[in-house]
Formats: sequence, C-alpha cells, structure tokens
Amino acid sequence: MSQMGPPHGGASMPPQKAKDFKGTFRRLVSYLKPRRKKLAAVFLVAILSTVFTIIGPKIMGMAITELFEGAYGQLQGAPGAGIDFGVIGQLLALLAGLYVFSSLFSYIQQYMMSTVAQDTVYDLRQDVNKKLEKLPLKYFDGRANGETLSRMTNDIDTIGSTLQQSLTQFITSIVTIIGIFVMMLTISPLLTLIAVVTLPLSLFVIGPILKKSQKYFASQQKNLGHLNGHVEEMYTGHQVVKAFGHEAKSNEQFDAVNEELYNAGRKAQFISGIIMPMMTLIGNLSYVLISIVGGILVTQRAISIGDIQAFITYSKQFTQPITQTANIANIVQSTIAAAERVFELLDEEEEVKKVTTSVLERAKGAVAFRDVDFGYGNELLIDNMNIDVLPGQTVAIVGPTGAGKTTLINLLMRFYELNAGRILIDGLDSRDMSRHELRQNFGMVLQDTWLFNGTIRDNIAYGKTGSTEEEVQAAAKAAHADHFIRTLPDGYDTILNQEVSNISQGQKQLLTIARAILADPPIMILDEATSSVDTRTEIFIQKAMSELMDGRTSFVIAHRLSTIKDADLILVMDQGKVIEQGTHQQLLDKDGFYADLYQSQFTAKLAV
Repeated sequence: MSQMGPPHGGASMPPQKAKDFKGTFRRLVSYLKPRRKKLAAVFLVAILSTVFTIIGPKIMGMAITELFEGAYGQLQGAPGAGIDFGVIGQLLALLAGLYVFSSLFSYIQQYMMSTVAQDTVYDLRQDVNKKLEKLPLKYFDGRANGETLSRMTNDIDTIGSTLQQSLTQFITSIVTIIGIFVMMLTISPLLTLIAVVTLPLSLFVIGPILKKSQKYFASQQKNLGHLNGHVEEMYTGHQVVKAFGHEAKSNEQFDAVNEELYNAGRKAQFISGIIMPMMTLIGNLSYVLISIVGGILVTQRAISIGDIQAFITYSKQFTQPITQTANIANIVQSTIAAAERVFELLDEEEEVKKVTTSVLERAKGAVAFRDVDFGYGNELLIDNMNIDVLPGQTVAIVGPTGAGKTTLINLLMRFYELNAGRILIDGLDSRDMSRHELRQNFGMVLQDTWLFNGTIRDNIAYGKTGSTEEEVQAAAKAAHADHFIRTLPDGYDTILNQEVSNISQGQKQLLTIARAILADPPIMILDEATSSVDTRTEIFIQKAMSELMDGRTSFVIAHRLSTIKDADLILVMDQGKVIEQGTHQQLLDKDGFYADLYQSQFTAKLAV
C-alpha cells in the first residue's frame, strides 16, 4: 500500500475556491468544445494505456505461479514435472508487449493533450488581449497593473497546466481505481475487503493532520507574499533607503518577516511530513495482514502464490490513484478559481461603441465644450463647462491640484464618457465619430513618460507608421534631442532597457516630445511636458513647442505660469469649473485667482 498524501511527502496548498464553481466550469468546458474529437481520442488512449498497465501484475502472477508449481513438482519428484520455460517465456513476452503498448499510448496521450491544452490557453489569451483593447481607461485607473498582468499570465498558465497534466491524470486515476478493484476482486474478495478497510483508517489518521498543515501553509503563503513585497519595495527604492540611512531598519523588517515565514514554513513542513511515516506504518500493517491471510489461503489451495504476489502489487497501487484524485480535486478548485478571475476580466464593461455618423479625417482644430458635466462617481467634478477654442489657438489650463485639468484632457480624448453635454471638434460631436478617428487628430506629451524596450529610433517612430529615417531625425532635432542622441555610443540605435534607466528623465521627455512632433497632429496636448527638464533645456523645448504649435490648436497644462504667458487663452480652473479665462495680461488686470497664483510663484522665486 503506497503512501497516501501529496507528492514529495508534503501536504498540498489549500486551494483557492471559486465563487461560482459550476458556472465557471461550464464556461471553461465551452473552450474545450472545438477540440472535443481530440479530447475523446485522448480519453480513449488514456484508458487503453491504463488498462494495459493494470493487466501487467496479473500476467506476472501467472508467470510466477507457473515457475513455482513447476519447481515445486520437480522437488517432489512428480512424473513429468518441471518448469515450462516456453509458457513462462510467452507470458513474459506478453507482459513486455503490454508495457510497450501502455508506454506508447501514454506518449500519444501526452502529445495530444499538450496540443489541446495549448490551443485552449491560446484562445483564452487571444480573448483577454482583445478585451484589454476594448476596456475603458477607468478600468486601468481602478486596478493595479500587476493584478491585470497576473490574470493574463499566472491564471491562464494555471489553467493550461491543469488541462495538460491533471485532466488526463484524473481519467487515468479513475480507470486505475476501478480496474485494480475489479482485478483484486477476481483474485480474492476476502483480501480485497482487508485492503479496502485500511482506506478509511488512513483517511481518519491523516485528516486532522492535513487540516492543521493547511493552516500553516496558508500562513506560509501569506508571509511569503509579505517578504516578496518588502524585497521588491526595498530593491526598487534602494537609492532612497540609502539616502535616508534606513538600511538597518530595512534589515530589521526583513528579519521580522523572514522569521515569521521560517516559523510558519517549519511547522507546515513538519506536520505534513508526519503523513508519510504514518501512512507507511498503516501500509505495512495492511501488507502483513494480507500476507498472513494470503499465506493461509495458499496452504488451503484457495489461491495460487502468483495471485498473492499480484494482489500485493495491486494493493500497493490501489491507494496511489486515490491520493492523486484527492490532490487533483484541490488543483481543480484552484484552477476554476483562476478561470473565474480570467472570466471576470472578460466580463468587464467595455467602452461604449456607437454607430459613427461623422467622418473627421484631419481636424482644423476648433474645439468647443457645451454644457459638459462629468464625475468619476456620484459627485460631479466638472459642472456645466462651456469653452470655445479657435483653430490654431494655444490654450493654457491652470489651477490647483484636483481642479480638473487632467480630467478635461481625458474627456477631450474620450478616455471617459460625459455625464451630460457635448464636446465638438470642428462642429462635430466627438461621440459621433470612432475613437480611433478622433484620437489620430491628437498628439500627447504627458508628465509621465512612456518608452518601450527598443531602440531610440523605434521609440520616436512610434508616433507615425512608416516614418523614414530623415523624418525621425528631423523630429529629434525639432525637440532638441538629436544632439544628446548622437553623443550616445550607438546613437539612434541605442537600446533603451526595460526600465529605461540608461537615459535621464529629461532625455526621456525629449524623446516623447520628438515622437509627438513626428506624429504631426492638428491638436496637441501637453501635460506638464517640461516638468522633468532643466531650465536650459526647457528654453529649447519652449522654442521647439512654439514652432510645433504654430498653426495647431494646443492645450497646455502647466503649474509654472511663467511658461504660458504667451498663450492665446488661459483657462483658470478650480473645483471642476472655469472660474476665469483670458490672456495673461487680462487675467493679471482682473487681479483675481490667476493673479494670486502668479504673484505667489513670483514671490516664491524672489524669496529663493
């Protein structure tokens, strides 16, 4: 009787349970339906492979019986007695053939199932990727990036692993349990009863231990998560930790979490490790009992000695598939929970798509807000906003933090839908055109730079499909990035690493500005575009932007009011409303909110 318990002698991790097991299971099965013929073939091959394996011990028992009876008769001096090696050879050849065919079918089963599993997770990944393209910005704003990434990678990988390994293992285990039980019954119902009675005893003994170990395993996973989080936080912020001299405190926190992880892991492994010796003890008691009763039956000529050998082999194999089935049940629970998380993502509300009735190829740049209301929740952040921007105007948006400046840009780009009112581009309602058509008329340079792992040339060329080398370099020159790019060892072929830490923050911003220049949109949005560059570079950027914005409608969000003195229109926002608007001089003459903001910055500079 084999040891009952998880592989490697440890208790399995407590499974994460799904909220709607049946519904999620049915939905996951729907992804397997297109491959039902292959699945049916896999099940058939798995059954054949298992059946051939199950018959093996019985054939071996027949060969042992033939060998024993021949040898025994020869010792007794019975006439014509002897070992019939011809019959034994035939039995062993049959046994070898069975195992060869079993291995062949097992190989075919694994090959076919790997195809089914990978095709299924391929479809899942495709569906998730398409879904991500349709999700509104509010979905990403409300969730951590790691959460979405985990659903697309870890959860789908869990599904794939279960389909490839556990599904066929489950079929094999069920067939093995039934097959072995039938073979044991054909040998001796009495011995079968002895073997089966030990199963409840095993479950009774290890049940409480499993429950206790799962508690410690849960604590181990929790503390492991804390440790990973601490290490990641300290690693990514190592410069700040060193700058403020918190290395000792960081080490103390690590030691505390590591100690908790050590204690939980030690207890979990110790308690789960008790299972193996206890199951070995129960198994050995069962073997002894079966051997004693079997020996008595052999002396009574009730069964042959080969049958006893076969029965002991079957009894060793009997509990293994039962243990596997129990482990698979836990794995299936976790897999369905993972599938549920993936389906939750697939069921997220998508961006509202309306039938487009307006066509906007290249906008002239007239923008108007008409009675616009918007709020991220029940409270309105923007209330009854009305703005008129003429083509080619530079509009600066200023105001305190939380005034609604960035929100206004999000509404322009239709990252969020309006609660009420309209936004008109060249007199056309932005909701009557496709998002792609609308956004190709906008260029954006944000405060938070975004560059991908690749060459500097590729990052700039991202702004325009099919751009030439000359266009890329011209855009870099206009953004005053060409000089620093050429000073790099590989110039435009310099590879930006994954964290883009091999160039400075200001240089990153220059590249994003070059990308926007290359895109050549009729409407530009600059959200604190020069906040990360030095004063000298800022002067160059301002000159480049002046040339870039010439003849284009531009929206500039700025905290440093000295940078937007030449704007055609300045919108002063506070609590979601435009409280003042006009030119720099007009707003100073009003001596209102803008004048106070400007004077406070001017006074602060003088104080410095």
